[in-house]
Amino acid sequence: MGSRASSLLREEDIEEIKKETGFSHSQITRLYSRFHSLDKGENGALSREDFQRIPELAINPLGDRIINAFFPEGEDQVNFRGFMRTLAHFRPVEDNEKNKDGATGEPLNSRTNKLLFAFRLYDLDRDDKISRDELLQVLRMMVGVNISDEQLGSIADRTIQEADTNGDMCISFNEFTKAHGKRVMLQTWQCNVTKLK
Repeated sequence: MGSRASSLLREEDIEEIKKETGFSHSQITRLYSRFHSLDKGENGALSREDFQRIPELAINPLGDRIINAFFPEGEDQVNFRGFMRTLAHFRPVEDNEKNKDGATGEPLNSRTNKLLFAFRLYDLDRDDKISRDELLQVLRMMVGVNISDEQLGSIADRTIQEADTNGDMCISFNEFTKAHGKRVMLQTWQCNVTKLK
């Protein structure tokens, strides 16, 4: 299957994807093979259902949010290039000039683009801020029924209080970036969850 799938990918496409994402030739052909095996409709695109068949995503508490990250707003399928662009965010951070993102002008796997990717996992309504409700949804997914709603609310409130610098009771991307730099959100969650156990 791998050789058949890689033969469908043109060499010039591989070179363009290499430049855009920073993946090697062999990584691209291996990922194309995986993409092709997931493409149950055999139409050169993946649906959300195709992603849901991936066991690691099916058991991940944030699986649905990760899956949503592969799909541009309003789209219900992703082609191979879009698939690769999203995967590039998971590559280690490099300080090279390769794999530039048109939106930020930075490599897809830059610290800023990784933070933007993480921010979008929380910002489900895509209004460019993380609300208390969105934060609560993520917390519930991560801890399940091990913590009461009241305790989760307290963690969300403290996290927003520490990260929200403009007083709008939400976390903007700029605030998210600053909080991540200080590790405020992570430390708050860890500290408060540990106290509650």
